Amino acid sequence: MRVYGVTGWKNTGKTGLMERLVAEISGRGFSVSTLKHAHHHTDVDQAGTDSYRHRVAGAQEVLLASPRRWALMAELRGAPEPPLEDLLARMAPVDLVLIEGWKRAAHPKVECHRAAAGRGLLAPDNPTIRAVASDVGHDGLAVPVFDLDDTAAIARFILTEVGLGEVAS
Repeated sequence: MRVYGVTGWKNTGKTGLMERLVAEISGRGFSVSTLKHAHHHTDVDQAGTDSYRHRVAGAQEVLLASPRRWALMAELRGAPEPPLEDLLARMAPVDLVLIEGWKRAAHPKVECHRAAAGRGLLAPDNPTIRAVASDVGHDGLAVPVFDLDDTAAIARFILTEVGLGEVAS
């Protein structure tokens, strides 16, 4: 599977760019999946539901299935967070997996940057960042800089980088 990341500091537009890229790239005929990293405690299940009760009771994994979707929830129960490679191995094959987060992982990435976030760029010190998408110009960078809202250009860049070209065959 081909993977490409969208990374950056908090409140720089990562999720919005991910959403637009999924729509743009899937609209070109490619199959796309996403993998999102969260640093905070997160729970996709709701207290009181049957699946929640199964997990709280001690189930290692709970698979919730319905006519519209299914979700597999795995409890770490004190074990370390799995490496990105292990998580990717659990995913069904697609043309492209877009990864949000994982700043220091080895896969290639586009860095999101917003001036209002008040943080410097990661790109100068991170060789896995292959481009920057920003709401302000950046002169002198060794990587291409895109307007944060130019989704089509960013998608074209990513597709070229991963060897998928413009349109699915």
